[in-house]
This record gives sequence, structure tokens and C-alpha cells, in this order.
Amino acid sequence: MAPRLHHLAVVVRDLARAERFYGELLGMPVLRRWSDEAGAPRSVWLALAGDAFLAVERAGSHEPGRRDEQPGFHCVALAIARDERAAVRARLEAAGHPIERASSFTLYVRDPDGNLVGLSHWPDAEGPP
Repeated sequence: MAPRLHHLAVVVRDLARAERFYGELLGMPVLRRWSDEAGAPRSVWLALAGDAFLAVERAGSHEPGRRDEQPGFHCVALAIARDERAAVRARLEAAGHPIERASSFTLYVRDPDGNLVGLSHWPDAEGPP
């Protein structure tokens, strides 16, 4: 049996800025907010389809500190409908997040911390059906 997705996590410098990108710009509803021992915002969980979520974690908020080095995950890919592609592109670009590259199935953009986000409508290619 294949495992189901529980959650993805992304580490960011500015939690509020990242929440605006993922929550407001990409439309992901907030499920829960977490604070650290001092009461400062540490993490926000944003809903994905089913019962999975994206955990947006403030850098340096977990002990021991992160020791990540390359290699790592390439990107977080979120599903969009093919007919939403132009509107999603326009909304991202108007908010100062230009499309870095695109295929006939996926738009690639960077979040405010430089993490790669794919917005994919695979297997429905862009263009006439």
C-alpha cells in the first residue's frame, strides 16, 4: 500500500510574509497557528486537499537548529485547474512574484524566501483541448 501524504514543510525567514504568499495569494486556508515557548509565532499550518497540510515554519524556531545541506526536495507542487492558469500567473506577477519558468503543464514561481513552488494542471496541457 502506498503511503498518503500527511504534510509538507517549508522553512521561511518571515512567517507573516510567507503566510500572505501561501494563504492569501495562493488561497490556502489556515488550519492552525503554533507559537514557541516565548509565545512568538513559530508555524502556521495551511490546508491541502484531503487531510494533508503545508507546515510553514519560521527559521530558527526549532531546536536543535536546522542542518540542511544539499541535496533536498526540488519544490512544492500545488494543483491548479488549467483554466485558472492565466489568472494565477497574473495574480502572482501583480504581487511581485514573476514566473521563473513554465512548461505546458506547470508554472514555477519562488516564494518570498526563494523556495520553488510549482502550480500544475498536469495532465491537462496548456492550450486548446
